[in-house]
Amino acid sequence: MKSTELRELSDEELTQKLEDGRAELFNLRFQMATSQLDNTARVTTVKRDIARVQTEMRARQIAAQSK
Repeated sequence: MKSTELRELSDEELTQKLEDGRAELFNLRFQMATSQLDNTARVTTVKRDIARVQTEMRARQIAAQSK
């Protein structure tokens, strides 16, 4: 997911994306521990998506405080 796409989402949608990303990351880590994960690069991709969502949420929080 790109940053431009994240900026268009509402706060509720961002929260849902964050929850989904964390759940997926948990499942991927579980699969990696049991040697069932084929695409290990997916873990990195999900981590970056989570970081992008958190960055956008924090930017909105800072913008709201400065007003």
